[in-house]
Amino acid sequence: MKKYLSKIIYLTLTVFLLASCSSDQDSTDEVIVDPPTQEDPLTTSNAASYMVDANATKETVALFYNLKRLSQTKTAIGQQDAFNSFYQDAGGDSDIKKNTGFDQAVLGSDFMFITDKSNNEQADNWFYQQEQKIIADTKAAYAKGIINTFSWHLREPYNEDSFYTADMTSEQKSTAFRSILPGGANNEWYKKKLDKVASVVSSLKGSNGELIPIIFRPFHEFDGSWFWWGADFCTADEYKKAYQFTVDYLKNTKGVHNILYAFSPDNSYTTETSYLSRYPGDKYVDIIGMDNYGDFSNQGQTGSDRANSKLKILSDYAKAKVKIAALTETGYRVTSTTPAITDWFSTLLYSALTKNDIQISYVMFWNNNTDGYYVPNSSVSNANDFKTYSLKTKSALANSLPKMYEMPK
Repeated sequence: MKKYLSKIIYLTLTVFLLASCSSDQDSTDEVIVDPPTQEDPLTTSNAASYMVDANATKETVALFYNLKRLSQTKTAIGQQDAFNSFYQDAGGDSDIKKNTGFDQAVLGSDFMFITDKSNNEQADNWFYQQEQKIIADTKAAYAKGIINTFSWHLREPYNEDSFYTADMTSEQKSTAFRSILPGGANNEWYKKKLDKVASVVSSLKGSNGELIPIIFRPFHEFDGSWFWWGADFCTADEYKKAYQFTVDYLKNTKGVHNILYAFSPDNSYTTETSYLSRYPGDKYVDIIGMDNYGDFSNQGQTGSDRANSKLKILSDYAKAKVKIAALTETGYRVTSTTPAITDWFSTLLYSALTKNDIQISYVMFWNNNTDGYYVPNSSVSNANDFKTYSLKTKSALANSLPKMYEMPK
């Protein structure tokens, strides 16, 4: 027993000395705290036990572990459709890379076109071409060590024309969401959509044939009323059941094991109780997220602090439950008539992501397009603001990520 205790003491001192010696090095070289402590129970060997899917692939388990560890020192910077959506349609490298010289750390994609009713899976079909482009982008991102996350702007089950309630009749709005639940008139329709999601996710493979992990964020911004899955159109129990059904169907019925599941309301909450009011449970969620544009919409430091207080709710819950916290969507769109806000990235956003000892694993900006941008390229007025933000101690582009799909040795 004494010999065993001596070994433990020696290992503890070794970890302490190594950590001390590495304090002036880049944070990606920091020693990982393992074995568990009361405050930090996660280890390389028990990570899967904290995940939704106990049978997740080893790359998916590694992504969970590394996202959690990353959040302790850095926040990965991402953008929706970064490889294909550019300000003023100036193709080539992503606007983030044009500005900073490095790729984004997170790539956002969407299942919307993939599951569209017009996707007939023929080579000359525009929707199928978008599916193939998204698959190619996901594989390219993975090959670069980038994190992949998918949202789903699923069109309503009646005409499949829109995901916005503004385009639906009152009757459609009041019945659409509950109709996709088990026993509902459109449950079989919904299962076919999930079949398509499962087929695509199961086709995502790396160069060695391994499945590529993704983050999946279904039914996002549900506390608003703009989507047909919004809070005005279903009860809390119905929302939870739909989310749980989605996870169970993909994981258990379809056998998909390369997904981390994200839960992300908009920014309407101010307490943990409010945030969790539609939470499907820890067994169904890996990533505790929030979409927040409002608090950053020309609200100055007051808005930044308000966003920080909401992110702290996520961070505290993620610490307590061994989950991952993320700012799953945000941004301030600059156009010819909406000028950039001074130091929006380097001061307002950065302080929201870092004040009060919070741990946020990644932040996702929405996509740029012809006449507006969320992330500046190198030629616009706030280019230096973004570059300054990307170089800050707690910011990470692809070049400063650890190997996200491998467990640290």
